[in-house]
Amino acid sequence: MIHETDMMQDIETVLVTEEEIHSRIREVGKQLGDLYRGKNPIVIGVLKGVVPFYAEMTQAMQIPMQEDFLSVSSYGGGMQSSGKLTFRKDIDQDIRGRHVLILEDILDTGVTLKALLEILRERGPASLKICTLLDKPSGRKVELDPDYTCFVIPDGFVVGYGLDYKEYYRNLPCVGILKKSVYQDD
Repeated sequence: MIHETDMMQDIETVLVTEEEIHSRIREVGKQLGDLYRGKNPIVIGVLKGVVPFYAEMTQAMQIPMQEDFLSVSSYGGGMQSSGKLTFRKDIDQDIRGRHVLILEDILDTGVTLKALLEILRERGPASLKICTLLDKPSGRKVELDPDYTCFVIPDGFVVGYGLDYKEYYRNLPCVGILKKSVYQDD
């Protein structure tokens, strides 16, 4: 049962506070801004969970860039990746010969992102890198590591700062592990 009055009571443990998120994004954003300065990158966000991270990271980079989004899913509203990709929206930009940075909310199984990278590589970008807010190596099912990571987290079902359970909790300002009692009957 999702509590309407205080979503934080559904959180077992806060893994990353709001302040830690903002501080780390400023730090990584500066690094990425320096890396991509003069390269006019295309920054691609993987919807929906990336929205808060994307907005804050692109502002922290402080360089000219083009922004784009795509929507793919392998979760289908559930708790674990099904391994089957569903594409809902492709990017609008031609990335041939361009420097591309993918922003992702979490790298967990890696199944979705690896398939996405293969498709984007076929389009001939000059470079293709991944920056993720959260990296959960314990969940990995394929060999894939992000180029840039804000936080490495332990196993657990996490929500907040864009990450959801059944489309809820995305608006929490922190990242936390959801109590099993919230989802155990699903």
